[in-house]
Amino acid sequence: MADVGRQPAASLPDSLGRRYLVEFDTNELDAHTADVLVIGSGIAGITAAIAASTESTVALVTKGRIRETNTWYAQGGIAGAVGEADSVELHLADTLVVGAGINDPEVVRAVVGEAAEALKDLQSLGVHFDSAADGRVALTREGGHSLPRVLHSGDATGAAVQDALTAFVRNARGVELFEERFLVDLLTAGDRCVGAVMHNTQTRRLEVFWADTVILATGGCGQAYRVTTNPLIATGDGVAAAWRAGAEVADLEFVQFHPTALDSDASPKFLITEALRGEGALLLDCNEERFMLGVHPLAELAPRDVVSREIEKVMARCDRPNVWLDARHLGADYLKTRFPTIWETCGEAGYDLSTDLIPVAPAAHYMIGGVRVDIDGRTSLSGLYASGEVTASGLHGANRLASNSLLEGLVFSRRIMRALEDEPSGVRPARIVSGPADRVASLTTARARDTLQDTMSQFVSMTRSEGSLEEAAAILHTLTPLLDVALRHPADLELQNLITVATLLTHAAWLRTETRGTHSRLDYPQRDDAEWAGHVVWRRGAEPRFESAAPEPQTEARP
Repeated sequence: MADVGRQPAASLPDSLGRRYLVEFDTNELDAHTADVLVIGSGIAGITAAIAASTESTVALVTKGRIRETNTWYAQGGIAGAVGEADSVELHLADTLVVGAGINDPEVVRAVVGEAAEALKDLQSLGVHFDSAADGRVALTREGGHSLPRVLHSGDATGAAVQDALTAFVRNARGVELFEERFLVDLLTAGDRCVGAVMHNTQTRRLEVFWADTVILATGGCGQAYRVTTNPLIATGDGVAAAWRAGAEVADLEFVQFHPTALDSDASPKFLITEALRGEGALLLDCNEERFMLGVHPLAELAPRDVVSREIEKVMARCDRPNVWLDARHLGADYLKTRFPTIWETCGEAGYDLSTDLIPVAPAAHYMIGGVRVDIDGRTSLSGLYASGEVTASGLHGANRLASNSLLEGLVFSRRIMRALEDEPSGVRPARIVSGPADRVASLTTARARDTLQDTMSQFVSMTRSEGSLEEAAAILHTLTPLLDVALRHPADLELQNLITVATLLTHAAWLRTETRGTHSRLDYPQRDDAEWAGHVVWRRGAEPRFESAAPEPQTEARP
């Protein structure tokens, strides 16, 4: 077993700052109560809110407006074994292969096995997927899949899902929607989560939300990096709040970079879905030659970690900031019809998808690790559940299979609702008061955020080493005093969350002395199943520990 207790040169973070970010007395705050508090309004959050509303009162709280989510940005689609040639076993096998040996097979089977039913329910809520000429649902192929199994709505599936679910939940009885509420902290009484403190960005006042059950669906942490496909709201708030509350986190070293973000000045970067490669687009180097053919049997449709790292090598060899995506042979009519959003966005950037090579480069895209949950979305903290990108569920292993992300949020939120039938009620405290904090920051928060993003992008990106991670840890250590400062503006609280998650991510990457999935080490270039076939698990106030992964089951052979 790997020695995760070994202390690197810069000590591993322990508590990482105050228990609560701000000073408050719940008796002095505007209060709301509900049976179930759902934090986040993407596919995971809204699915949970709709399902819970049949039996419980629900408060659905979202950081910005309800449509401002990572779900809305998802282009490709939702994976599900619904085609005639497909099977749950094939979907399971593909997920395990891409996950590089540390998926939880029981979780994978549960998610892919429930996909067909969950997708039907999603359609009943108003989500429309594209149809083929024979009237059946149209399926496309993406990276790591052995055959077409991705359902889509043009090239804006996430927006279609978000819009349909938003329209439904606005009219759902039993759901009260609270927009523009920033999660400051989860509230705990003893060893149970009992609610949350929110910052109302309209009134600029703190509010308390009491609940018997809290469901985190707050998404990822792409804004820890300078170049990302994630919207500005993706600052790791849920993971950081869960960490402060004492919940376990895991697998934070695994950050997936999407291979083909449009290389432009835009921020966040516009993602060009790999469904375009699934329909025949090619990747070319500076000599306009394909470079994935000898790298992986699936060539351009290899798993994302393989493609991203190969692009990184080609960019270094060619001394260029990008490679080329070639869809010219697919024709203007087809491209406009099948990929209208990509066609329009490339056009706005000055490229004709049917006649020009499109410059693309990897960008931070998906946080595979997060708050550790079991097969029903339970965290290690009683009363707290989590679903979607905020979690480390065991579905993705060390690298996410394309289009399994929306499926994860959809299925896990449904499983949480079933689990709540047996959830014991806790005793709600009469009052919670946080402790005092320092008042002076040694750095301006704007400068600190720039420092953090530059550090993570330079030293904790796709390829890492002990030296780069040591450098990152040292720089991030200079930012941790900000965690003990009483800040109240949401942008400052976001910075504190970014510091927390970036520090945990960096140290987890430092501890894992191997290359596996999205985690690539120059000094340890090989996968090491003898020492590292498992998970780095951590909670506030304790040393990280290593847990071996469950063995993979025998699965149907990939075609």
